[in-house]
Amino acid sequence: MIPETYAQWHRCITVDCGLALTPAFIAQRLAAMADAQSEENLRFRRLYGDAHWQRVQRWFKLANDPAAASGAAARQGAQGPVSG
Repeated sequence: MIPETYAQWHRCITVDCGLALTPAFIAQRLAAMADAQSEENLRFRRLYGDAHWQRVQRWFKLANDPAAASGAAARQGAQGPVSG
């Protein structure tokens, strides 16, 4: 399943993949995703699309801000999926 919301993505990363969303890990992933033309990013974008690539970057930034992440999760519960 390709995550469509922050909550789904967070679960996929932390539960299904067993990765800790530490500040260091988030910074590493954001740095890797910063170059839109890198081979890794071109492959990701080809497989999942530019919109999803941009969402994942937003979700990593959101994960680095616990207060904002809590708000996003609450909005998803009250209003349905939130993609940003």
